[in-house]
Amino acid sequence: MSTVLAVAFSALLAGLGGALVPRWVARLPEPEPDPALVEKEGPKPLYVDLAARPHLGAGAVAIAALSGAIVGWAVGWDWPLVYLVPLVPVGVLLAYVDLRTRLLPSIVVVPTTVVALVLVVAVSAVEGDGDALVRALVGLVAVRSFFWVLWWVRSAGMGFGDVRLSALLGLVLGHLGWGQLLVGTYSSFLLFGVPGLVLAVARRDRALLRTPYPFGPAMLAGALLGVAAGAWIWSHLVAGGA
Repeated sequence: MSTVLAVAFSALLAGLGGALVPRWVARLPEPEPDPALVEKEGPKPLYVDLAARPHLGAGAVAIAALSGAIVGWAVGWDWPLVYLVPLVPVGVLLAYVDLRTRLLPSIVVVPTTVVALVLVVAVSAVEGDGDALVRALVGLVAVRSFFWVLWWVRSAGMGFGDVRLSALLGLVLGHLGWGQLLVGTYSSFLLFGVPGLVLAVARRDRALLRTPYPFGPAMLAGALLGVAAGAWIWSHLVAGGA
């Protein structure tokens, strides 16, 4: 019964948050244009135009509600819903904006990370689970450091917005468990790389492998997979059922 309640509660609240996505997108401040990027790819679509796209509201509600239901099913009626459910519509917003612009606005990512950190600390205190808090902080630092190294080595293939987002995802996945953290992080690379590789092979076009694609949606989808199945995958397929 508690799982059913968690699914319904999470889907409802996440769906309501998803309904606000068009309004949030329209209110995003426009970044300073990069002349080199504008010359190469043309001007960035305006956020107000992206917010006015047909069916954005309905699509955001549907995706947020489904993702919320998955989170509720995976976590159950438990304290982590306090920080996970509000992140769902934010994730939908970030995925949409990144898909359209290859940008992850810091004005969204940074405050969300701060709020998530406060909620994670509060949940850890209520549960009396200091180990989970330490794991969350390790996840934040480790995953962000890993992504920063990737950005520093090959910044052309990854934006710094991905580095910022990795801190947020490392924090919440780490609080849930090592399996969720490792599977959620690793699967983002699979979800990002495998479809592009398959498409390049199918079309026999190596140039597709050098085409820049937004990484944020794959990171968010990987995080959702980590929440939903990270513990099971880690214990059964990686740790040998230990």
